[in-house]
Amino acid sequence: MTVHESVINMKKASPVLASSSVELRDRALAAAASALQAHRAEIFEANRADCTAAEAAGIKPSVMKRLLFNEHKLDDCLKGIQDLIAMPDPLGRTLLERELDEGLTLRRVSVPIGVIGIIFEARPDALIQISSLCIKSGNCAVLKGGKETERTNRALFRIIHEAVTSAGLPDECLLQVSAHSEIDELLTCSDCVDLLIPRGSNAFVRHIMDSTKIPVMGHSDGICTTYVDEDADFEKSVPIIVDAKCQYPAACNATETLLVHRRIAEGFLPLAARALEANGVRLRGTREVQSILPEISDRDIMEEADFRTEYLDLILSIKLVDSVEEACAHINRYGSHHTDAILTENAAHAETFMSLVDSAGVYQNCSTRFADGYRYGFGAEVGISTGKLHARGPVGLEGLTTYKYRLTGSGQIVGDYAEGRKQFHFRGLL
Repeated sequence: MTVHESVINMKKASPVLASSSVELRDRALAAAASALQAHRAEIFEANRADCTAAEAAGIKPSVMKRLLFNEHKLDDCLKGIQDLIAMPDPLGRTLLERELDEGLTLRRVSVPIGVIGIIFEARPDALIQISSLCIKSGNCAVLKGGKETERTNRALFRIIHEAVTSAGLPDECLLQVSAHSEIDELLTCSDCVDLLIPRGSNAFVRHIMDSTKIPVMGHSDGICTTYVDEDADFEKSVPIIVDAKCQYPAACNATETLLVHRRIAEGFLPLAARALEANGVRLRGTREVQSILPEISDRDIMEEADFRTEYLDLILSIKLVDSVEEACAHINRYGSHHTDAILTENAAHAETFMSLVDSAGVYQNCSTRFADGYRYGFGAEVGISTGKLHARGPVGLEGLTTYKYRLTGSGQIVGDYAEGRKQFHFRGLL
Protein backbone atom coordinates (compact mmCIF):
# COMPACT_ATOMS: atom_id res chain seq x y z
CA MET A 1 0.00 0.00 0.00
CA THR A 2 1.35 3.45 -0.88
CA VAL A 3 1.67 6.24 1.66
CA HIS A 4 -1.18 8.09 -0.04
CA GLU A 5 -3.47 5.08 0.19
CA SER A 6 -2.55 4.56 3.85
CA VAL A 7 -3.23 8.19 4.69
CA ILE A 8 -6.56 8.12 2.85
CA ASN A 9 -7.56 5.22 5.13
CA MET A 10 -6.30 7.24 8.11
CA LYS A 11 -8.45 10.18 7.04
CA LYS A 12 -11.50 7.90 6.92
CA ALA A 13 -10.72 6.64 10.44
CA SER A 14 -9.99 10.07 11.91
CA PRO A 15 -13.65 10.83 12.84
CA VAL A 16 -13.69 7.60 14.87
CA LEU A 17 -10.69 8.73 16.91
CA ALA A 18 -12.04 12.29 17.12
CA SER A 19 -15.33 11.08 18.62
CA SER A 20 -13.75 8.57 21.01
CA SER A 21 -14.17 9.08 24.74
CA VAL A 22 -11.37 10.56 26.80
CA GLU A 23 -11.54 7.42 28.96
CA LEU A 24 -10.62 5.29 25.93
CA ARG A 25 -7.81 7.62 24.87
CA ASP A 26 -6.41 7.72 28.42
CA ARG A 27 -6.65 3.94 28.65
CA ALA A 28 -4.67 3.67 25.41
CA LEU A 29 -2.00 6.00 26.76
CA ALA A 30 -1.73 3.98 29.96
CA ALA A 31 -1.32 0.83 27.86
CA ALA A 32 1.43 2.50 25.84
CA ALA A 33 3.28 3.54 29.01
CA SER A 34 3.08 -0.01 30.40
CA ALA A 35 4.32 -1.50 27.13
CA LEU A 36 7.26 0.91 26.94
CA GLN A 37 8.19 0.01 30.49
CA ALA A 38 7.98 -3.72 29.74
CA HIS A 39 10.09 -3.45 26.57
CA ARG A 40 12.77 -1.06 27.82
CA ALA A 41 15.60 -3.57 27.25
CA GLU A 42 14.59 -3.99 23.61
CA ILE A 43 14.39 -0.21 23.16
CA PHE A 44 17.83 0.42 24.67
CA GLU A 45 19.38 -2.35 22.54
CA ALA A 46 17.99 -0.71 19.37
CA ASN A 47 19.26 2.67 20.51
CA ARG A 48 22.76 1.32 21.21
CA ALA A 49 22.87 0.04 17.63
CA ASP A 50 21.75 3.46 16.32
CA CYS A 51 24.34 5.32 18.43
CA THR A 52 27.14 2.96 17.38
CA ALA A 53 26.29 3.47 13.71
CA ALA A 54 26.02 7.25 14.16
CA GLU A 55 29.37 7.43 15.93
CA ALA A 56 31.01 5.45 13.13
CA ALA A 57 29.49 7.87 10.63
CA GLY A 58 31.10 10.83 12.43
CA ILE A 59 27.91 12.43 13.76
CA LYS A 60 28.62 15.59 15.80
CA PRO A 61 28.65 15.24 19.63
CA SER A 62 25.82 17.77 19.91
CA VAL A 63 23.64 15.55 17.70
CA MET A 64 24.76 12.39 19.51
CA LYS A 65 23.21 13.79 22.70
CA ARG A 66 19.87 13.90 20.91
CA LEU A 67 20.24 10.38 19.56
CA LEU A 68 20.93 8.82 22.95
CA PHE A 69 17.85 7.29 24.55
CA ASN A 70 18.62 6.03 28.04
CA GLU A 71 16.82 5.20 31.30
CA HIS A 72 16.56 8.87 32.25
CA LYS A 73 14.96 9.91 28.94
CA LEU A 74 12.51 7.00 28.97
CA ASP A 75 11.50 7.79 32.55
CA ASP A 76 10.90 11.41 31.53
CA CYS A 77 8.72 10.24 28.64
CA LEU A 78 6.72 7.93 30.90
CA LYS A 79 6.20 10.78 33.36
CA GLY A 80 5.03 12.93 30.45
CA ILE A 81 2.44 10.29 29.47
CA GLN A 82 1.15 10.12 33.05
CA ASP A 83 0.85 13.91 33.08
CA LEU A 84 -1.14 13.79 29.83
CA ILE A 85 -3.49 11.18 31.26
CA ALA A 86 -4.14 13.43 34.26
CA MET A 87 -5.07 16.38 32.03
CA PRO A 88 -8.69 17.17 31.18
CA ASP A 89 -10.05 16.28 27.76
CA PRO A 90 -9.06 19.00 25.28
CA LEU A 91 -11.99 18.02 23.02
CA GLY A 92 -15.62 19.02 23.30
CA ARG A 93 -14.87 22.17 25.29
CA THR A 94 -17.36 24.96 24.70
CA LEU A 95 -15.31 28.01 23.74
CA LEU A 96 -18.27 30.28 22.93
CA GLU A 97 -22.00 30.01 23.48
CA ARG A 98 -24.38 32.63 22.13
CA GLU A 99 -28.12 32.86 21.64
CA LEU A 100 -28.70 34.45 18.23
CA ASP A 101 -32.45 34.52 18.76
CA GLU A 102 -34.90 32.64 20.90
CA GLY A 103 -34.43 28.95 20.13
CA LEU A 104 -31.36 29.54 17.95
CA THR A 105 -28.12 28.85 19.81
CA LEU A 106 -24.55 28.92 18.49
CA ARG A 107 -21.67 27.07 20.20
CA ARG A 108 -17.99 26.98 19.29
CA VAL A 109 -16.55 23.61 20.35
CA SER A 110 -12.97 22.31 20.38
CA VAL A 111 -12.22 19.40 18.01
CA PRO A 112 -9.06 17.66 16.73
CA ILE A 113 -7.28 18.96 13.66
CA GLY A 114 -7.61 15.52 12.04
CA VAL A 115 -4.60 13.97 10.31
CA ILE A 116 -1.23 15.48 11.20
CA GLY A 117 2.09 14.64 9.56
CA ILE A 118 5.09 15.20 11.82
CA ILE A 119 8.62 15.03 10.40
CA PHE A 120 11.06 15.30 13.27
CA GLU A 121 14.76 15.21 14.02
CA ALA A 122 16.75 12.28 15.35
CA ARG A 123 15.32 12.29 18.87
CA PRO A 124 13.59 9.09 19.96
CA ASP A 125 11.81 10.83 22.83
CA ALA A 126 10.10 13.05 20.24
CA LEU A 127 8.31 10.01 18.79
CA ILE A 128 6.84 9.13 22.19
CA GLN A 129 5.85 12.71 22.98
CA ILE A 130 4.30 13.34 19.56
CA SER A 131 2.31 10.12 19.37
CA SER A 132 1.06 10.56 22.97
CA LEU A 133 -0.07 14.14 22.34
CA CYS A 134 -1.85 13.15 19.14
CA ILE A 135 -3.68 10.29 20.85
CA LYS A 136 -4.81 12.46 23.78
CA SER A 137 -5.97 15.20 21.41
CA GLY A 138 -7.80 12.75 19.11
CA ASN A 139 -5.56 13.29 16.09
CA CYS A 140 -4.26 10.64 13.72
CA ALA A 141 -0.52 11.01 13.18
CA VAL A 142 1.89 10.17 10.38
CA LEU A 143 5.35 9.94 11.98
CA LYS A 144 8.69 10.31 10.21
CA GLY A 145 11.78 10.37 12.43
CA GLY A 146 15.43 10.96 11.60
CA LYS A 147 17.27 8.14 9.86
CA GLU A 148 19.99 8.22 12.56
CA THR A 149 17.52 6.67 15.03
CA GLU A 150 15.71 4.41 12.61
CA ARG A 151 16.07 1.26 14.76
CA THR A 152 14.95 2.98 17.95
CA ASN A 153 12.00 4.65 16.24
CA ARG A 154 10.90 1.38 14.67
CA ALA A 155 10.91 -0.35 18.06
CA LEU A 156 9.11 2.52 19.80
CA PHE A 157 6.46 2.80 17.10
CA ARG A 158 5.69 -0.92 17.10
CA ILE A 159 5.38 -1.02 20.90
CA ILE A 160 3.13 2.05 21.08
CA HIS A 161 0.97 1.11 18.09
CA GLU A 162 0.34 -2.41 19.36
CA ALA A 163 -0.54 -1.08 22.83
CA VAL A 164 -3.00 1.64 21.77
CA THR A 165 -4.78 -0.48 19.17
CA SER A 166 -5.09 -3.35 21.65
CA ALA A 167 -6.74 -0.84 24.00
CA GLY A 168 -9.39 -0.10 21.36
CA LEU A 169 -8.11 2.73 19.17
CA PRO A 170 -8.41 2.26 15.37
CA ASP A 171 -5.42 0.66 13.62
CA GLU A 172 -5.10 3.76 11.44
CA CYS A 173 -4.54 6.15 14.37
CA LEU A 174 -0.75 6.04 13.86
CA LEU A 175 1.36 5.46 10.75
CA GLN A 176 5.15 5.36 10.50
CA VAL A 177 7.01 6.21 7.30
CA SER A 178 10.74 5.75 6.95
CA ALA A 179 12.02 6.18 3.38
CA HIS A 180 12.92 9.63 2.04
CA SER A 181 10.69 8.98 -0.98
CA GLU A 182 7.78 8.52 1.41
CA ILE A 183 8.26 12.08 2.68
CA ASP A 184 7.97 13.34 -0.90
CA GLU A 185 4.77 11.33 -1.31
CA LEU A 186 3.41 12.60 2.01
CA LEU A 187 3.89 16.19 0.81
CA THR A 188 1.45 15.52 -2.05
CA CYS A 189 -1.34 14.35 0.29
CA SER A 190 -3.17 17.67 0.54
CA ASP A 191 -6.47 15.83 0.12
CA CYS A 192 -6.05 13.82 3.32
CA VAL A 193 -3.41 15.48 5.55
CA ASP A 194 -4.66 18.51 7.48
CA LEU A 195 -1.37 19.82 8.90
CA LEU A 196 2.37 19.22 8.61
CA ILE A 197 4.77 19.92 11.48
CA PRO A 198 8.43 19.73 10.40
CA ARG A 199 11.17 19.82 13.03
CA GLY A 200 14.69 20.28 11.74
CA SER A 201 17.10 22.71 10.12
CA ASN A 202 16.10 26.00 8.53
CA ALA A 203 16.81 24.59 5.05
CA PHE A 204 14.72 21.48 5.77
CA VAL A 205 11.71 23.41 7.07
CA ARG A 206 11.89 25.80 4.12
CA HIS A 207 12.02 22.82 1.74
CA ILE A 208 8.86 21.40 3.31
CA MET A 209 7.04 24.74 3.10
CA ASP A 210 8.03 25.21 -0.55
CA SER A 211 7.12 21.66 -1.59
CA THR A 212 3.56 21.18 -0.37
CA LYS A 213 0.07 22.66 -0.47
CA ILE A 214 -0.60 21.29 3.04
CA PRO A 215 -0.59 23.93 5.82
CA VAL A 216 2.74 23.85 7.69
CA MET A 217 3.30 24.79 11.33
CA GLY A 218 6.69 24.98 13.00
CA HIS A 219 9.95 26.81 13.35
CA SER A 220 13.33 26.54 11.71
CA ASP A 221 16.02 28.33 13.70
CA GLY A 222 16.32 28.74 17.45
CA ILE A 223 18.40 31.90 17.72
CA CYS A 224 17.50 32.84 21.29
CA THR A 225 18.97 35.90 23.02
CA THR A 226 19.52 36.88 26.64
CA TYR A 227 19.87 40.62 27.29
CA VAL A 228 21.60 41.79 30.50
CA ASP A 229 20.13 45.17 31.36
CA GLU A 230 21.92 47.99 33.16
CA ASP A 231 19.75 47.22 36.21
CA ALA A 232 20.52 43.49 36.29
CA ASP A 233 21.45 41.66 39.48
CA PHE A 234 24.90 40.23 38.64
CA GLU A 235 24.73 37.40 41.17
CA LYS A 236 21.36 36.27 39.85
CA SER A 237 22.19 36.78 36.18
CA VAL A 238 25.37 34.71 35.78
CA PRO A 239 23.77 31.33 36.72
CA ILE A 240 20.82 32.09 34.43
CA ILE A 241 23.13 32.69 31.46
CA VAL A 242 25.16 29.55 32.20
CA ASP A 243 21.97 27.49 32.34
CA ALA A 244 20.55 29.07 29.18
CA LYS A 245 23.72 28.24 27.25
CA CYS A 246 25.06 25.07 28.86
CA GLN A 247 22.19 23.03 30.32
CA TYR A 248 21.48 21.52 26.88
CA PRO A 249 23.30 23.50 24.17
CA ALA A 250 21.88 21.40 21.31
CA ALA A 251 18.30 22.48 22.10
CA CYS A 252 16.48 25.10 20.03
CA ASN A 253 15.74 27.12 23.20
CA ALA A 254 19.38 27.42 24.29
CA THR A 255 20.68 30.99 24.26
CA GLU A 256 22.92 31.71 21.27
CA THR A 257 23.45 35.46 21.76
CA LEU A 258 24.26 37.51 24.86
CA LEU A 259 23.55 41.24 24.74
CA VAL A 260 24.98 43.38 27.56
CA HIS A 261 24.32 47.04 28.36
CA ARG A 262 27.48 49.09 27.82
CA ARG A 263 27.15 50.78 31.19
CA ILE A 264 27.76 47.51 33.05
CA ALA A 265 29.87 45.62 30.49
CA GLU A 266 33.29 46.11 32.10
CA GLY A 267 32.06 44.87 35.45
CA PHE A 268 29.72 42.14 34.29
CA LEU A 269 31.37 40.54 31.27
CA PRO A 270 34.47 39.17 33.06
CA LEU A 271 32.22 37.53 35.69
CA ALA A 272 30.02 35.93 33.05
CA ALA A 273 33.00 34.92 30.90
CA ARG A 274 34.71 33.08 33.76
CA ALA A 275 31.56 31.10 34.52
CA LEU A 276 30.89 30.30 30.86
CA GLU A 277 34.48 29.31 30.09
CA ALA A 278 34.52 27.08 33.17
CA ASN A 279 31.66 25.21 31.49
CA GLY A 280 33.55 24.85 28.22
CA VAL A 281 31.90 27.69 26.30
CA ARG A 282 33.82 29.33 23.46
CA LEU A 283 33.11 33.06 23.35
CA ARG A 284 32.68 35.12 20.20
CA GLY A 285 31.97 38.83 20.02
CA THR A 286 32.48 42.21 18.44
CA ARG A 287 35.82 44.00 18.52
CA GLU A 288 34.40 46.12 21.36
CA VAL A 289 33.68 43.00 23.40
CA GLN A 290 37.21 41.73 22.74
CA SER A 291 38.59 44.93 24.29
CA ILE A 292 36.95 43.84 27.57
CA LEU A 293 37.52 40.09 27.10
CA PRO A 294 40.97 39.74 25.49
CA GLU A 295 40.63 35.96 25.63
CA ILE A 296 38.36 36.24 22.57
CA SER A 297 40.63 35.41 19.63
CA ASP A 298 40.75 37.39 16.41
CA ARG A 299 39.14 34.48 14.58
CA ASP A 300 36.09 34.88 16.83
CA ILE A 301 35.51 38.56 16.09
CA MET A 302 31.94 38.97 14.79
CA GLU A 303 30.34 41.20 12.18
CA GLU A 304 26.65 42.14 12.34
CA ALA A 305 25.51 39.41 9.94
CA ASP A 306 27.20 36.77 12.12
CA PHE A 307 24.53 37.28 14.79
CA ARG A 308 22.13 35.22 12.67
CA THR A 309 24.13 32.13 13.66
CA GLU A 310 22.53 29.21 15.49
CA TYR A 311 25.33 27.13 17.07
CA LEU A 312 23.53 24.30 18.89
CA ASP A 313 26.87 23.93 20.65
CA LEU A 314 28.94 25.45 23.48
CA ILE A 315 29.58 28.69 21.56
CA LEU A 316 28.12 32.09 22.45
CA SER A 317 27.88 35.38 20.54
CA ILE A 318 28.27 38.60 22.58
CA LYS A 319 27.46 42.22 21.74
CA LEU A 320 27.07 45.47 23.69
CA VAL A 321 24.05 47.78 23.40
CA ASP A 322 23.12 51.20 24.77
CA SER A 323 19.51 50.56 25.82
CA VAL A 324 16.70 48.07 26.15
CA GLU A 325 15.24 49.50 22.94
CA GLU A 326 18.46 48.75 21.04
CA ALA A 327 18.47 45.22 22.46
CA CYS A 328 14.90 44.70 21.25
CA ALA A 329 15.74 46.03 17.78
CA HIS A 330 18.71 43.63 17.55
CA ILE A 331 16.59 40.66 18.62
CA ASN A 332 13.78 41.47 16.18
CA ARG A 333 16.28 41.77 13.32
CA TYR A 334 18.66 38.88 13.98
CA GLY A 335 16.69 36.51 16.21
CA SER A 336 14.29 33.78 15.12
CA HIS A 337 11.24 34.88 17.16
CA HIS A 338 11.56 31.80 19.37
CA THR A 339 12.38 32.79 22.98
CA ASP A 340 14.29 35.77 24.38
CA ALA A 341 14.99 36.96 27.92
CA ILE A 342 15.85 40.15 29.78
CA LEU A 343 17.76 40.05 33.07
CA THR A 344 16.81 43.14 35.06
CA GLU A 345 15.40 44.37 38.36
CA ASN A 346 13.77 47.31 36.56
CA ALA A 347 10.08 46.55 36.01
CA ALA A 348 9.68 49.30 33.41
CA HIS A 349 12.60 47.98 31.36
CA ALA A 350 11.18 44.46 31.58
CA GLU A 351 7.78 45.64 30.37
CA THR A 352 9.40 47.51 27.46
CA PHE A 353 11.32 44.38 26.50
CA MET A 354 8.29 42.10 26.69
CA SER A 355 6.20 44.55 24.66
CA LEU A 356 8.75 45.26 21.92
CA VAL A 357 10.33 41.84 21.36
CA ASP A 358 8.32 40.01 18.69
CA SER A 359 8.92 36.43 19.84
CA ALA A 360 6.77 33.49 20.86
CA GLY A 361 8.28 33.63 24.37
CA VAL A 362 9.59 36.67 26.26
CA TYR A 363 11.05 36.15 29.74
CA GLN A 364 12.34 38.16 32.68
CA ASN A 365 15.05 36.87 35.01
CA CYS A 366 14.98 33.23 33.94
CA SER A 367 16.59 30.89 31.44
CA THR A 368 15.38 30.59 27.85
CA ARG A 369 15.51 26.81 28.39
CA PHE A 370 12.08 27.04 30.04
CA ALA A 371 10.52 27.26 26.55
CA ASP A 372 9.19 23.72 26.54
CA GLY A 373 5.75 22.14 26.54
CA TYR A 374 6.51 19.90 29.53
CA ARG A 375 7.87 22.83 31.56
CA TYR A 376 4.80 24.88 30.66
CA GLY A 377 2.59 22.16 32.08
CA PHE A 378 1.34 21.01 28.65
CA GLY A 379 2.39 17.41 29.39
CA ALA A 380 4.70 17.44 26.37
CA GLU A 381 5.00 19.26 23.07
CA VAL A 382 4.75 18.30 19.44
CA GLY A 383 7.07 21.17 18.54
CA ILE A 384 7.49 24.92 18.87
CA SER A 385 5.84 27.35 16.50
CA THR A 386 7.33 30.76 15.80
CA GLY A 387 4.45 31.67 13.51
CA LYS A 388 1.47 33.71 14.64
CA LEU A 389 -1.46 31.78 13.17
CA HIS A 390 -3.30 29.03 15.05
CA ALA A 391 -0.56 28.19 17.59
CA ARG A 392 2.52 29.95 18.92
CA GLY A 393 5.34 28.83 21.22
CA PRO A 394 5.40 25.25 22.58
CA VAL A 395 2.55 23.37 20.91
CA GLY A 396 0.82 21.04 23.34
CA LEU A 397 -2.71 19.67 23.51
CA GLU A 398 -4.47 22.97 22.89
CA GLY A 399 -2.30 23.67 19.83
CA LEU A 400 -3.39 20.34 18.32
CA THR A 401 -7.06 21.28 18.42
CA THR A 402 -9.19 23.57 16.30
CA TYR A 403 -12.92 24.20 16.60
CA LYS A 404 -16.22 23.84 14.84
CA TYR A 405 -19.44 25.84 15.17
CA ARG A 406 -22.58 24.02 16.25
CA LEU A 407 -25.84 25.85 15.57
CA THR A 408 -29.03 24.44 17.08
CA GLY A 409 -32.34 25.83 15.92
CA SER A 410 -36.05 25.20 16.17
CA GLY A 411 -37.25 25.79 12.59
CA GLN A 412 -35.64 29.18 11.86
CA ILE A 413 -34.96 30.25 8.26
CA VAL A 414 -32.72 33.08 7.03
CA GLY A 415 -35.53 34.58 4.93
CA ASP A 416 -37.37 35.74 8.05
CA TYR A 417 -34.32 37.74 9.17
CA ALA A 418 -33.41 39.02 5.71
CA GLU A 419 -36.95 40.34 5.16
CA GLY A 420 -37.29 41.86 8.63
CA ARG A 421 -39.91 39.54 10.10
CA LYS A 422 -37.42 38.54 12.82
CA GLN A 423 -34.34 40.18 14.35
CA PHE A 424 -31.22 38.74 15.93
CA HIS A 425 -30.71 39.75 19.54
CA PHE A 426 -27.25 38.13 20.22
CA ARG A 427 -27.04 37.20 23.89
CA GLY A 428 -23.91 35.68 25.36
CA LEU A 429 -24.50 32.48 27.31
CA LEU A 430 -20.90 31.76 28.30
